[in-house]
Amino acid sequence: MTVSAGPVAVAQRLRDGMAGGVLSFPLTAFRDDGTLDPDGYRAYVAERLAAAPGAVFPACGTGEFFSLDEDEYRQVVTITVEEAAGRVPVVAGTGYGWAQAVRFARIAEDAGADALLVLPHYLVAAPQDGLVAQLEQIAARTPLPLIAYQRGQVAFTADSLRRIAALPNVIGLKDGHSDLDRLQRLTLAAPEDFLFFNGASTAEIQARAYATVGVPAYSSAVHAFAPEIAGAFFTALRDDDHGTVDKLLRDFYVPLVELRDRVPGYAVSLVKAAARIRGHRVGPVRAPLTDPSPADLAALTALLTAGLDLVGATL
Repeated sequence: MTVSAGPVAVAQRLRDGMAGGVLSFPLTAFRDDGTLDPDGYRAYVAERLAAAPGAVFPACGTGEFFSLDEDEYRQVVTITVEEAAGRVPVVAGTGYGWAQAVRFARIAEDAGADALLVLPHYLVAAPQDGLVAQLEQIAARTPLPLIAYQRGQVAFTADSLRRIAALPNVIGLKDGHSDLDRLQRLTLAAPEDFLFFNGASTAEIQARAYATVGVPAYSSAVHAFAPEIAGAFFTALRDDDHGTVDKLLRDFYVPLVELRDRVPGYAVSLVKAAARIRGHRVGPVRAPLTDPSPADLAALTALLTAGLDLVGATL
């Protein structure tokens, strides 16, 4: 077990990381029989880290947190911490009801994670008081800094945002709703040092729009299989190279989203398939997700080849 830095220090490391690179959400590697592949994961996450992300978020949505048991989760977070070796912050996923979230939080703390991303709770809709109480219960039981994630049934009001931001170890919010009116209200209600980042699916599509309301940082699923493309987009966006941004959006990201939207769950399944196409030993997705059809795999291969060509890389 390592001792985590305090919330202020972790928030500053994340802020610095967000300014210099995308946020990486690595896939969890499974063998063909569905069991965890620790060696495959170690090799894969080492390559993600070599591509210079701003921070790494293991065992989150792209990492199929919902399918991991506690021992598998421990291995994934531990390997990530070992491979990161302090170079970038490691923010592990946690979730379900607060009692289960705390069990995972304690495992992440023992493994040396720097912070936690609190994924939307399971199944039920809840009033604002309940959404706040969920964070309060977790925050009271772990010293790790927390980043709330609003998506699906979780959507904070400005008043609720003020309440969770007042908790000493809640340092930020990941937004997956893409409601810029609501998001602008939240950024104005938050303390000046509160972190926000764009966590929409294929976040690059909306990255410019998010930046207009003061949220330039974003997570990148494409970094999980094509850091060359993700890096080129990040650089172009940072440098206001709108021609390159438009070309990458038009010729790669928009077709990728159209392919993603064909089947529920492809936001993870296609990412994992693309990583396999590139030779990464990440294996299949776990049920209830399904791997892409042969036709969709062929379309993905063609699109990935074209996207890499746009940035001078090869499959």
